[in-house]
Amino acid sequence: MSYRTIVVHVDRAPNAAARIELAAQLARREGAHLVGAAMTGVPRYMLAGSPYEGSGVLIADHLRRAGERATIALARFEEIASRIGVPHEQRRHNVDEYAGLCLQARYADLLVLGQADPDDRDEGGLLLDLPEQVLLHGGRPVLLVPRSGSFTPPSKHALLAWNGSREAARAASAALPLLQQAGQVTLAVLGAGRGDHGEEPGADIALYLARHDIKVNVLVQPRAADAGKALLALASELGADLLVMGAYGHSRWREMVLGGATRSILAQATLPVLLMH
Repeated sequence: MSYRTIVVHVDRAPNAAARIELAAQLARREGAHLVGAAMTGVPRYMLAGSPYEGSGVLIADHLRRAGERATIALARFEEIASRIGVPHEQRRHNVDEYAGLCLQARYADLLVLGQADPDDRDEGGLLLDLPEQVLLHGGRPVLLVPRSGSFTPPSKHALLAWNGSREAARAASAALPLLQQAGQVTLAVLGAGRGDHGEEPGADIALYLARHDIKVNVLVQPRAADAGKALLALASELGADLLVMGAYGHSRWREMVLGGATRSILAQATLPVLLMH
């Protein structure tokens, strides 16, 4: 199994270059086709016409500025992808990032997105819930690249979070190409007292991975009040360069009200994270 089509979100956020660089290097390693997707950021109601849209002059100015941003962002994508030497193409959509990326997800094996930056007053901070929305509605795995730092395709130590859920199983399956490239894989079994782990926590998923030529070290972890923070602390302790986990195992409303591992990871991750809903 390998990724054949990788889509990377292209914008003018401060971490965009690092995100594109990682996506291009990963596509070259996987022998995949890389798609740089840029959106004009124009909400659909503005294109369709609305009594709340304001004057046509304001809309035209919005369209012009959004087009200019997309052009600059795609030029940077072209420079990086050409330098790395990966087969690639540009795609420009006259819709907002939410709709455009969910559309592109249908034709990709993996989406590479940047972590939102609430301190960025420009483009990088405008779409704080973009990774969340693409996870929930895109139907494909998301590789989240932290808002700061530069990263190479994960190859040293992958940490796989396992709690026996449907989302965790989908994440493990979606991450197989990355796990197969990892020099070491640690399986962190979370909440081992639950019945859906089987008689021996971690044994069944470890066997599944072994049949894909992935050997894991099983590490049973106690239940934590904030599983996201606990996973990030464990990843740091192990020196992991990739975290793999299921996203939104509880309802989104419960995650919003009570907090949850997914929200902690999306906000605080300092290493690349593959997530799947």
